[in-house]
Amino acid sequence: MRLVIAAVGRPRTNGVAQAIADYETRAARYWPLEIVEVRDGAARGAPPETVRTREGERLLERLPGLRLVACDRGGARRTSEEFALWMQQIREVGQDVAFVIGGAFGLAGPVVAQARERLALAPWTLSHELARLVLAEQLYRAGTILRREPYHK
Repeated sequence: MRLVIAAVGRPRTNGVAQAIADYETRAARYWPLEIVEVRDGAARGAPPETVRTREGERLLERLPGLRLVACDRGGARRTSEEFALWMQQIREVGQDVAFVIGGAFGLAGPVVAQARERLALAPWTLSHELARLVLAEQLYRAGTILRREPYHK
């Protein structure tokens, strides 16, 4: 099983970037984690759909053959425990999975269309930096739940 967090852009806020790095490092103790970052689109003068399309093309180019999970507020909502069990099922099947986080304008239609699942990280819209932080923390939490470690209370 290969687990990829695929995100548009790099974290720009120092504190958030440090928190993301911390939780991705923690999550990597439990999951074979790989990070894929693609360049975000220049939003100046370009319509949002054009930016989304270009970012989506870059994402799909870097994720061939992976089971895509689109991080989208309209996706399935899972508790931390449900998410942990779902991750365990994916691990048992041995599938390579990429959690895909869009840029400032969200995910392109073709990326969502190719996704096997859509996963809500929150019921509201998150910036792509915060979405990545939430996902990394939940991957870490899922690992601790499955090993019955004390982090999850």
